[in-house]
Amino acid sequence: MLFAMLVLAFGSSPAEAAPLRLNDTLCHAVGGTEPSDDMAARLTFACDGTPTDYRRGSLWLRADLSRLSLPPRDLALMVHQTRFDRLAVAFLYADGILRWQHVRQGDYASHWRVGGQIMFEAPDRSAPIRAVIMRFDGMADHALIRARLMPKGDAVVQSANMAAAVGAALTLLLVGAIYSLSLAVAVRRQYLAWQAGWSGTMLLWGALWSQVHLALFPGMAGTVTAQACTFLACAAVALASVSAVKAIDRNHGSAVLRRAALALGAGVGIAGFPVAWMPGGNLELWGQILGLAVLADLIVVTVFLGLAWRRGSVEARDFLAAWGLPMATLAFIHIVDVGEGIWGGGAQLPVLFAATWQALWLAAAATRRLGQLRVERDIARAAEAQASRLARHDPLTGLPNRRGFIESVTPLLDRARSDNLPAALLLVDIDRFKSINDVHGHEAGDAVLCAIGRRIARWEGAMCTVARMGGEEFGLVTIGMEGIILERFAESVRRGIAACDHGALLGDRVVTASVGVAVVRPACDFQNLYRLADEALYDAKREGRDRVVIRRRDESPNPAFPGTLPSDGPLPSRGLSS
Repeated sequence: MLFAMLVLAFGSSPAEAAPLRLNDTLCHAVGGTEPSDDMAARLTFACDGTPTDYRRGSLWLRADLSRLSLPPRDLALMVHQTRFDRLAVAFLYADGILRWQHVRQGDYASHWRVGGQIMFEAPDRSAPIRAVIMRFDGMADHALIRARLMPKGDAVVQSANMAAAVGAALTLLLVGAIYSLSLAVAVRRQYLAWQAGWSGTMLLWGALWSQVHLALFPGMAGTVTAQACTFLACAAVALASVSAVKAIDRNHGSAVLRRAALALGAGVGIAGFPVAWMPGGNLELWGQILGLAVLADLIVVTVFLGLAWRRGSVEARDFLAAWGLPMATLAFIHIVDVGEGIWGGGAQLPVLFAATWQALWLAAAATRRLGQLRVERDIARAAEAQASRLARHDPLTGLPNRRGFIESVTPLLDRARSDNLPAALLLVDIDRFKSINDVHGHEAGDAVLCAIGRRIARWEGAMCTVARMGGEEFGLVTIGMEGIILERFAESVRRGIAACDHGALLGDRVVTASVGVAVVRPACDFQNLYRLADEALYDAKREGRDRVVIRRRDESPNPAFPGTLPSDGPLPSRGLSS
């Protein structure tokens, strides 16, 4: 869209237009303050020199068509709005008739056009036009006058093109301001808030300079708008400097250049206030001085960003790309006199385009950077989640390890206690596992553990959680089962492990397991449950392995499968070989 705007502004065919300039195509005279415009016939116009003493009176300008290569009919005068109290325009016809049109500060009527211009159309008459006369009352500085005389048709086309280009630029600036502000609120980055403030200031400046606001506030026509534009332009430079500096981390940027950029930006912003509301004087000179200060500020900011980029700042690279076009534009309009070119928009229109480019680029760069940060954040979160999973899971079998098992068991036991349900822990230990490693190797032993782990994982559910406790020991905690149901479940676990096929690794050898079961009602904490299950597992090992032994809270053993276990006498800690 920005490319289309640039093509529209610079690539279209130039219209036939005559710039009106002092001592070239304009002659001048100074008159009094009398309201009547009839004094034009009594004035003596000079076509050289510089007009003086007109600020408290009236400045008269006259353009003779004999000095211009324009047809003497169907003409329109385009005057760039500036600081004056009243402007009267007369078209002088060959038969001596003068036709006057007037605008004044606060009332441009239907003469205003988008792009900061005032349009006066010559009335249709049979007599040809001989001259155009302009009267400025309360003119601040004659150097600010920019006017063009052109055919009506060309003036209408240029006004339409200007309206389309300015409308597109202001729309994009509005989007950039809203987007930057939303980003600033979402990610809490200060420089994005300054960037949004700059975009909003440029949007307001563009609306006032182009006179779009006159559709809603016609009383702001004239000097008030011109003064506000000067102040907003200086404020925008200050905000842009702060935005660029604040975006760079202090470790990357030069402290001296940082302070210089902020000082220059603040100086331009502060200087804009008195210059904007200066009643008269050499405004053109002050404008040039202010323009040089702005250029110096931009150069300092550019050097600051360049050094920060060399030190590894990604934000500096993005800002340099964004500032490239505005820098080139300002340098261009200081070297080349744009004057009334680019449909009469002069230097302001390329500045508006450059600001639009800068706003769009910075918004896109911020989005790209935040997208990269979001990807980095997601990768970090995924790595953290993976690390957390590895810390809670056995890397060989994929089952939860002891830590993960305790974390998942705790809410299950709490649920059993609150619902007064029995809780049971099954400790499963592979019989004579060491001999598998010794005879067939550790790789075969790992494969056996993985196969048994896959079998045990089948019992994972809402009422049961499983884990590899360490070595060749596995654990299952279940709630809501006791008596014959729990006995059958434990036996199915034992038989399921024995049914695993390890023929490819171990030949005809069958791998069995001993199961120690602890059941309590109501549920107790995991440590007590584990102690009871460990004692039951010791009994299963001592009685010949490949069996299930169940202990209840009273620690009295239940009949085991396939036999029964003695219950009298203290039980030593488990020390039998697996």
